[in-house]
Amino acid sequence: MNISLRQLHLFEATVRLGRLGLAAEEQAISQSAASQAIKELERALGYKVLDRIGRELVVTEAGQTILPRVRQILSLSDSLTRPDDRRIAGTLRIAASVTIASYLLPKLIAQFRRQHPEADAKLEITNTEGVLSRLEKGQAQLGMIEGPALHPSLDIVPWRSDRLVVFCAPEHPLARKSPLDTSLLADQEWIVREAGSGTRAVLDAALQAQGLKPRIALELTRHEAIKQSVRAGLGIGCLSSLTIADEVAAGQLILLDTSLNLTRRFAWVCSPENRDNALIQALLLQLRAD
Repeated sequence: MNISLRQLHLFEATVRLGRLGLAAEEQAISQSAASQAIKELERALGYKVLDRIGRELVVTEAGQTILPRVRQILSLSDSLTRPDDRRIAGTLRIAASVTIASYLLPKLIAQFRRQHPEADAKLEITNTEGVLSRLEKGQAQLGMIEGPALHPSLDIVPWRSDRLVVFCAPEHPLARKSPLDTSLLADQEWIVREAGSGTRAVLDAALQAQGLKPRIALELTRHEAIKQSVRAGLGIGCLSSLTIADEVAAGQLILLDTSLNLTRRFAWVCSPENRDNALIQALLLQLRAD
């Protein structure tokens, strides 16, 4: 079997970037040469790793199966340029859910940079589904998520607990009811995170456990938009207690005392082949100490 590192780089980049043209550009070769390289790789392997569906290239089941080993081979190959493979240097690509990225990671990344001057972190903010997708495609090395999740090829490890809270504007009728009859929640207009976010998954599960079907007035992707909508009287909201602490302290938002089970666990996510990476291990050490 005659397989080159360039062929493996092209395959990995095509999966990660989603397009052969972008992979060819990254590897500084023509698209036709990249296409030929993929064909030669498939011929050497004896099976297809990419399928064309319309104008898109999609990784096959066999290609998805070998992808972790391909990335491990490429990582080992790249490590030959660094005689000290445990040196904590370079850029760590992190994908994180909104609450973690906004309220926890800035402090951790600042500490990470202080402790490791040759290291840096690049942060992308998305929801839980987006984090898993970026890890799966190799677009990030480490993920941080807020909601319950399972994935067949990624390690998902609990990190710390968090609690969501239901809240309203001071002028809202529910603000004067404590403790709150949970059945009243079904009659309210809700301002919530979008489907696919960890916050939304926990809220939906808690409401379903009580047999409640919420009336969704707005689905928003940003905490600030939800808080401002609730303050304007458009409905009640549900977010992590981390995100509304200042507004509650200032009397701008009121916590509602409900019987909903809104406890959740934050988790970090990593592919098995990246777990021993020195940069990842350095940041995980901080996470465990936090």
